[in-house]
Amino acid sequence: MTTRIYVLNGPNLNLLGVREPAIYGSETLEDLRARTGKAAAAHGLEIDFRQSNIEGELVNWVQEARGKAKGIIINAGAYTHTSVAILDALQAAELPVIEVHLSNIFRRDQFRQHSYVSLAATGVICGLGGKGYELAIEAMANILATRKA
Repeated sequence: MTTRIYVLNGPNLNLLGVREPAIYGSETLEDLRARTGKAAAAHGLEIDFRQSNIEGELVNWVQEARGKAKGIIINAGAYTHTSVAILDALQAAELPVIEVHLSNIFRRDQFRQHSYVSLAATGVICGLGGKGYELAIEAMANILATRKA
C-alpha cells in the first residue's frame, strides 16, 4: 500500500514558466509535477498534485487530506502571506506539513516575508526553485519514517 502525500499549489502557479521567470524559473507546473512524482516514487510515496487560484478550494483540499493522506506539501503562493483560513485548515488536518516556495521569500518584498502557513508547517523550504519540491518529498519521507519507527 502506497503512502499518499498531497502536494498543493496556490494562485498563479499555473503560470509557471511564463510568469516572472527571473524569480520563479522556467519550469512549468507540469514540470514540477513530473519532478515531484519521480522523487515521490523513489521514496515509495504517491502524490496527489493539485493547483488552484481559489482559496476555498485549497482549504477544502487540506480538509480532504486529513482523511486521505499522510502529509501535505504546500506552496500556497500569495495566500501564504494572507490566509488565516488555510492556516486553520492545516492546523485542523493534524498532518505533517512542508511549506515550499520557489523563490527566497526573505529576499523579496517585506510583506512576502511573513507566512501564516509557517505556523502550521513542520518545515519550510524556500529559494531553491523546483529542487525545493524534491527536498520536500525527501523531508516528508523522513518525517513519516520516523513516525512509523
